[in-house]
Amino acid sequence: MWGKIYSCFLGALLLTVAWAGRSESHDHSDDHHQHLHHGKDEAHPSHDGADELCHTLSPHNADFAFSLYKKLSAHPEAQGKNIFFSPLSISMALSMLALGAKGDTHSQIFSTLGYSALTPDQVNESFEHLLHMLGHNQDAMLLEVGSAVAIREGFKPVDKFLKDAQHFYQGEAFNVDFSNSEVAVQEVNKYIAKKTKDLITDMIKSLDQQTVMMLINYIYFRGKWETPFEERHTHKADFHVDENTKVTVDMMKRTGRYDFYHDRENSTSIIMVPYKGNTSMMIVLPDEGKMQELEKHISKDHLKKWHSKLSERYMGLFMPKFSISACISLGETLKEMGIVHAFSGTADFSGIGEENNLMVSKILHQGVLKVDEKGTEAAAATTIEIMLTSIRIPEFVILNRPFLVFIVEDSTKSILFMGKVSNPTA
Repeated sequence: MWGKIYSCFLGALLLTVAWAGRSESHDHSDDHHQHLHHGKDEAHPSHDGADELCHTLSPHNADFAFSLYKKLSAHPEAQGKNIFFSPLSISMALSMLALGAKGDTHSQIFSTLGYSALTPDQVNESFEHLLHMLGHNQDAMLLEVGSAVAIREGFKPVDKFLKDAQHFYQGEAFNVDFSNSEVAVQEVNKYIAKKTKDLITDMIKSLDQQTVMMLINYIYFRGKWETPFEERHTHKADFHVDENTKVTVDMMKRTGRYDFYHDRENSTSIIMVPYKGNTSMMIVLPDEGKMQELEKHISKDHLKKWHSKLSERYMGLFMPKFSISACISLGETLKEMGIVHAFSGTADFSGIGEENNLMVSKILHQGVLKVDEKGTEAAAATTIEIMLTSIRIPEFVILNRPFLVFIVEDSTKSILFMGKVSNPTA
C-alpha cells in the first residue's frame, strides 16, 4: 500500500532588539500598541511589474544563500555535521530589520543580501508580492509565510516601522514582558512552537533583560510527494558518513520516472523528487570524494544549468529515512559577510526606536528535517538578539554518502530550504 509523504519545512528569524549600553530599563508608559494582523484577507495591491520584481529578487537571494552556505560549510566545527537552514527566511527577516536601519547599518545589510542595486521600495514590494504568491495554497500542499513583531511593554517603536512590517512582511505585533526573562522566553517559544507545528518547542533558552523587541519570520511547508515510496521496499543499508565512518540507515526505494542529470564537469548527479504543486526536492549527489570541491564552487549558476539540463529517465532512487537537526550561531558569520555596524554601538536603528541606542547582540538559527515513507517534516528557526571526470549515467541513484538537498518553489524561483545531509542518524 502506498504511503502518503508529507513535507513540512519552517524557517523563522527572530531579531531581538535591546538598548545598547544601558544598565537600566526604560520608562514604562501606557502606550498601547496596535495589534497588527497578518493581512492575508486584504486585497493584494496591484504593482506594475511586480512579477518581474519578484523574480529579480530571486537571484540575489540565491547568491546570498550560497554565500552563507559556503561560510557555514567551511567552518571547522561543521565538518561531518548536518547543515539545514532556510535562506529565504533569513533574507526576508534581515530585510524586515532593514526597514528600521539607516546609514551604513542599512547599506551593510543590503550589500550583504546582494540588494545594493535595488531600492528599499523595490525590495519591500518584491517581498510583499512574494508573500502573496507563496500564500496561494493548493489542496495538495500547504505553505504558510509570515512575520511578527514582539514588543516590550512600554517601548514605543516608530509607527512607520510597524506599519511597513505589517504591509510588506505580514507582521503582526504583540506585547511581551521582556523585563521578566523567564516569562518572555516562554511566550516567544510558545509562538515559535505554534508556527512550527510543535517541531521547534524550546528554541530560546534565555533573553537579555534589555531586550525591547523581537522580529519573527516563519515559513512552513507541507506537501505530498507526487509519487510516494512503498514501505515494503525499505531495507537496512550502510550510509558512508566519511571514508572511515559508516552508519546503518533505513533505505527507502522507488523505481520510476525522474528528472535527472549527471554533470560530468562537476562530477555530480542531480535528481528531482517532485511534490504535488509547485515545489520539488532537488538532490545533489557529488561523486565519491568530490563534496568539498563542489561546496567551494557551487552557486546559483549551477542550479540554473542543472534545471536546463534535466531530462526524464526511468531509474531507481534509494533515499534514506532520516531525522536531522542543526543549530548554528549566525552572528559572527554575518559579520564576516559584511553586516558589522548592526552588532556594534555605532548601529543606526533609529527607524525602529525613536531613541537611537539599539544594536544586534546575537543571531541563532535552528533547523529540523525529518524524512520517512509516510512523511517529511522540517523546521528552521533563526534568532537575532539586538541589544544595547567521464562517468556513465547510473541506472540507480543511491544516496549512501553525504548529499545536498534543496527545497525549491517553482513559481517564485525561490530556495525555501537548503542543506547537507552528512549523517542521517545524527
